[in-house]
Amino acid sequence: MNKLLLALLAGIGLMANLAHGETVVYQVDGKDYEGYYTSAAAEAPLVLLLHDWDGLTDYEIQRAQMLAAEGYSVFAADLFGKGVRPTKVEDKKQHTGALYKDRDKLRRLINGALDTARTRGANVRNAVAMGYCFGGAAVLELARSGADMKGFVTFHGGLGTPQGQDYSNTKGSALIFHGSADSMISLQDFASLGERLERNNIPHELISYGGAPHAFTVFDSESYRERADKLSWQRFLQYLDHTLGHAR
Repeated sequence: MNKLLLALLAGIGLMANLAHGETVVYQVDGKDYEGYYTSAAAEAPLVLLLHDWDGLTDYEIQRAQMLAAEGYSVFAADLFGKGVRPTKVEDKKQHTGALYKDRDKLRRLINGALDTARTRGANVRNAVAMGYCFGGAAVLELARSGADMKGFVTFHGGLGTPQGQDYSNTKGSALIFHGSADSMISLQDFASLGERLERNNIPHELISYGGAPHAFTVFDSESYRERADKLSWQRFLQYLDHTLGHAR
């Protein structure tokens, strides 16, 4: 079989994989939410993906498809509500601010997404949570809640710890990607998180990229930094392989 035919067959297989992606409407506290689920195979390891402050958009769906191509199932959660995809900064701040003030609701929303993933057949027993920016902060909220996940990963996420919370109940390990040139989340915040994780004996890895600003992984944005994006993605895939087992 020649190389061209093999490439064509591989491409067909990849498209068939991604064709399994679907929009999923589900409810939490009586309100509709609209997530996205893609499954590489039955019993494939699961990645729970939590979105940035503009809601679940094509960016998160693209990342979900990239993970599906690597052999993972992905549930991209919706933390704002069906049809709520803010474009103005003031609206983004309003929606994220409301959840920062109501941590119990934030946890219910994340757990509601996990419950929905379970109903779709996702392997929630072998799962990692990951998130971008606001979604990264939400991932750490899930970690502090004691959720039974194998790992927690943030990309340029919020790193602060609310008063009265700590990582004493955290299960699994943490992988934190940060931009040293981030003007929103400081290197002091980055170091402080490391100290908190160490204090609670949480296995962790903290990686910072020089010259990378906030949102350095967001394609086609002014903040995008190709080197930091590619290096962090490569390390993320290695982490998933080590933490969840080889997906392919």
